[in-house]
Amino acid sequence: MTITLTLPDDPYQRVVQIAGRYDVSAERMAAAALAERVAQWGRFEALAKAAGRESFLAALDKVPDMDPSPEDRL
Repeated sequence: MTITLTLPDDPYQRVVQIAGRYDVSAERMAAAALAERVAQWGRFEALAKAAGRESFLAALDKVPDMDPSPEDRL
């Protein structure tokens, strides 16, 4: 399958630089990155489905209600 993507210049230049370090084409590097990201979404969705909202809320209940430490403040 062939697709055409339009990327902003900065991400495209980063893909070109990384691809050059690994001696592959920018197109191959971009395809690999896209495939990995899609796989991550699939794993995330599977984990979210397995855990469910109730598990998420139960985990949030365990988080202490306190102010962030100084180095974590915005």
